[in-house]
Amino acid sequence: IPTFRRIIRNGSTEMFSGLPYFYSLLNCLICLWYGTPLISPDNLLVTTVNSIGAAFQLVYIILFLMYAEKARKVRMIGLLIAILGIFAIILVGSLQIDDTVIRRVFVGFLSCASLISMFASPLFIIKLVIRTKSVEFMPFYLSLSTFLMSTSFFLYGLISDDAFIYIPNGIGTVLGIIQLILYFYYKSPSGEDCTEPLVVSYE
Repeated sequence: IPTFRRIIRNGSTEMFSGLPYFYSLLNCLICLWYGTPLISPDNLLVTTVNSIGAAFQLVYIILFLMYAEKARKVRMIGLLIAILGIFAIILVGSLQIDDTVIRRVFVGFLSCASLISMFASPLFIIKLVIRTKSVEFMPFYLSLSTFLMSTSFFLYGLISDDAFIYIPNGIGTVLGIIQLILYFYYKSPSGEDCTEPLVVSYE
């Protein structure tokens, strides 16, 4: 919310990366599908949480697209279409598998891959953080929520003995710790972040 308040206030997405929101949307959709009775039993919590998550990510993506420059907006729309297309293929393809065990393994592996990519996506901004020695464009609350969410589901996966949940979330916990370490290492001693627009090349 603080990130998008700034984007709306400055009328620009500046150097914020939209990739975490796209990866998170794909992850939420796949994990939502994994939690349904058609794929795995007794995982209603996974479906509920990821349904809400997908709704939030769609709102964030729409806002991001509204304030992105034209060239970037076209790329982002293409990425959104690709993500929805990939999910449709996964949904239809998995329903073609009659064996419920194989179907669960298939969707489970895909959910693992999407979870890991979602946890790693904020790390794309590390190059910028190191180069500028500033965490201004790596939102603290995004990194913190990634860590808390992955840790919670890591424990949930252990309790429910579901490797497709605890393995990727265990990796997510480690990546979340790395992001938090990076944040505090490069955080300004004054604790104040600049709120003025900053637009530079991504190259």
